[in-house]
Amino acid sequence: SLPTLLSSALSSGINAEYGGAADNVQAVDLAQLPIPQLNQLRSQFEEEEQMLTQSLAQLKGVQSRFIESQESVSKLNKKSVGKEILVPLTSSMYVPGELADVEKVLIDIGTGYHVKMSVEEAKGYFDRITEYITKKMEIVQKNLIEKDKLRQVTTEILQLKIQAQQAQQAQSV
Repeated sequence: SLPTLLSSALSSGINAEYGGAADNVQAVDLAQLPIPQLNQLRSQFEEEEQMLTQSLAQLKGVQSRFIESQESVSKLNKKSVGKEILVPLTSSMYVPGELADVEKVLIDIGTGYHVKMSVEEAKGYFDRITEYITKKMEIVQKNLIEKDKLRQVTTEILQLKIQAQQAQQAQSV
């Protein structure tokens, strides 16, 4: 039934998102919930969908920046020595510079920390971080699909309850 589907999907969605933390979740028969609670539940699912959609978009942006960085590192070769480049001082200010060493690169690993690596080490770092982000994106995408299903099921039950309530009111008039 739809309520059972919802409770099992909710439980599996929480398990996927929180690594099994929902083992104590009890199934709720949605057909027994009053209309205001169903509305609240649907709103909650919509908010969670929006949050997951935003998270997915942010992860895609981060992933594309790492891929661009990997491509830039891959383009370095002996012919690049002496080539003019723009060196970032801040996120919006650059100064002209010249490539002096193409064997080692300085990689921003986050929170203002930089690590000097060989080009091959940098490529490996970018491969690992891109793979990690891709896996996280897959988890978020899976959770987003689950939330959408939950919202749809809740909406269907809510519509059925409203129709039943309207039919009951029409009969009593």
